[in-house]
Amino acid sequence: QGVSSAASDVYKRQIKGWAGLAALLLLLLGLCAASISLGAGSFSFAALTGGPDAERAWRLLLVSRVPRTLALLLAGMSLAVAGLIMQMLVRNRYVEPTTAGTVESATLGILVVTLLAPDTPVIGKMLTATGFALAGTLLFLALLRRVPLRTPFIVPLIGLILGGVIHAVTTFVAYRYDLLQSLHAWTTGDFSGVLRGRYELLWIGFGLAAAAYLAADRYTVAGMGREFAANLGLNHARLTLMGLLIVSAISAVVVVTAGGIPFLGLIVPNAVSLLLGDNMRRSIPWVAVLGGVFVLACDIIGRLVIHPYEIPLGTVVGVVGSILFLCLLRSRRGRRG
Repeated sequence: QGVSSAASDVYKRQIKGWAGLAALLLLLLGLCAASISLGAGSFSFAALTGGPDAERAWRLLLVSRVPRTLALLLAGMSLAVAGLIMQMLVRNRYVEPTTAGTVESATLGILVVTLLAPDTPVIGKMLTATGFALAGTLLFLALLRRVPLRTPFIVPLIGLILGGVIHAVTTFVAYRYDLLQSLHAWTTGDFSGVLRGRYELLWIGFGLAAAAYLAADRYTVAGMGREFAANLGLNHARLTLMGLLIVSAISAVVVVTAGGIPFLGLIVPNAVSLLLGDNMRRSIPWVAVLGGVFVLACDIIGRLVIHPYEIPLGTVVGVVGSILFLCLLRSRRGRRG
């Protein structure tokens, strides 16, 4: 009877979990509709059914509104999953691509390829940025191994210092070659210029996030430590390298497309872990959907505050994310207490 009762409780929790995920998906769809309907040009879904403005409405929908909404959705989902992977591999809840030097390294890679080979296609810039991002992340891990005693807050502090140094070098080089405006565009997440033909690389990030879901159980084991993973027959070094490659590629794709988005990979995985724990197989769908919701909501806020002008997404996410991060810190400390 006790076993049957426990199984019933597990089944009820699963039903509640799927119901909550379905409600979150409905919210996501509502935000997508709101994102499509907002913009500088007048647009209404009723105009799509016919009339003199139907052709213009369809063109605006397919060239601007839908690509921008898809770009926001793909970037939010993939960056949130990348943050979760990094936190599991580093075994620290306060680490994500913008607090480990990954995004700054990707930006440096874009600057280098712009200086040395300005005619390189976008996919070439993405691959170069991925390589630099992976090198910066590996440097971050190498620095961590040299710190004998570290608290959970020392780890992101080391990453922030490393990112600051890389950003300083990047800014100096950009200043010497008169590329500061371009550097600002790369480091500020702004989706206002996203059109059809300028966001498709983000599908690569989404595919990498889906690949991470297929290997979720292995990354859950890897998050328990090198020795634990080795006892179960897993190659911890290979898993770590593949995970960091996924994180680096996702970060590079987003930076090349629209710029950096702070706090996203930090806030969303922490919020989900408070509810569902550290099982990546169960958490990734929640992290992906919540990441899309968070990015769409912040983008809509940025478009409404000073409409018809807009505030860049990176700025809004930075403000909202910092507030939510302080709330999460307080919540985690309360649980420990």
